Amino acid sequence: MDPWLILVLIFLVATQGLEAASSLLNLRALQPQPPRELSDLHDPESYKKSVAYVRANLILSLFQGGVSTAAMAIFLVAGGFNAVDLFLRSLTQQELVVGLLFIGIILVFMFLVDLPFTLYKTFVVEERFGFNRTTIRLYATDLVKMALLIAVLGGPILAFVLWFFANAGSFAWLYCWAAVSLFSLALQILAPVFILPLFNKLTPLEEGVVADSIIDFAKQQHFPLQGIFTMDGSKRSTKANAFFTGFGKMKKVVFFDTLLQQLSPHEIVAVLAHEIGHYKLRHLPKNIAASLLQGLAMFYLLSLFLTVDEISHAFGMEHISIHASLVFFGLLFSPASMLLSMLFNVLSRKHEYQADQFAAASLNSGVPLISALKKISSTNFTHLTPHPFTVLLQYSHPPLISRITKLGS
Repeated sequence: MDPWLILVLIFLVATQGLEAASSLLNLRALQPQPPRELSDLHDPESYKKSVAYVRANLILSLFQGGVSTAAMAIFLVAGGFNAVDLFLRSLTQQELVVGLLFIGIILVFMFLVDLPFTLYKTFVVEERFGFNRTTIRLYATDLVKMALLIAVLGGPILAFVLWFFANAGSFAWLYCWAAVSLFSLALQILAPVFILPLFNKLTPLEEGVVADSIIDFAKQQHFPLQGIFTMDGSKRSTKANAFFTGFGKMKKVVFFDTLLQQLSPHEIVAVLAHEIGHYKLRHLPKNIAASLLQGLAMFYLLSLFLTVDEISHAFGMEHISIHASLVFFGLLFSPASMLLSMLFNVLSRKHEYQADQFAAASLNSGVPLISALKKISSTNFTHLTPHPFTVLLQYSHPPLISRITKLGS
């Protein structure tokens, strides 16, 4: 077997092995009783149910990761990539069309492997624990919309990348990075206006105590808001959330309708204060800058990778191509991607602590935010005692107990 192929298989297994180890450690970290600091979150029966929910999701993730990795390894060793490439070349000689269809088919293959697990999670696990409100019709509609968005938005940018790497010479990676970066930034601006409404209905928050409290606090913080909206998150799940969307003076605050049902006005303002903290502390531009640097490094490495023809031969490809090399690069890059994700999560957790402290300082108390975080965690059945390795590997937000400890200190 070719050394490059062996290396890819090792990377696939090692990456999945780390994720499996994380899930197993997180299973062992489940406790029969909640930590003393969080003893008020659940009654005994509710806590038992939350532990069962976390356990069910961890076990499902173990099976999903194992099956997905095995499917990709079998497809790879059996020459699936070459078979797809040859089939497409029998239909057309247009290299760009072959490339787009090739990557599209690989994405569909990966989606179909994962589909039974996502269906089971939504309609069995989430349903069993009272979270799911998604119907089969809504689920199918969401899939169709998402597929169309990927084709309409992702297709042109992918075509741009494939064409430039094939025709723009040694600086193609730089042009591609610039184009993808501009596209990503534009998408963040346009998504709230054109994409979000395709999936959820945004309704201006009704006048009242909650709206008045939010507006007053935003004015105190000199934080311009274009509007305050409620999103019908309850049509898919009972879980609660809130977020900001938009840039500059076009910023909107969006609350899930489920969140408004669960929190008091003081707690809702505390959640808003946390989000304003991210803005005031300039976390968004810092994250964007870090992401742009990561993309720059990735495109440069990709440009070097494309010059190594032996890699395509190792994967059994009869034709050397940009599109196949792009997929193979993704497989070889997976360990580095996991490491980068861990570093970004470290930064993200730091930002969450900082936003918490901003909220506590602006409200002269951390109590409202602590209360809000506890209610959201209790309602969503979060893991109250996650293993430190899982936190390091996967958590973009600190564990609840760490957040309330810092807020109370």
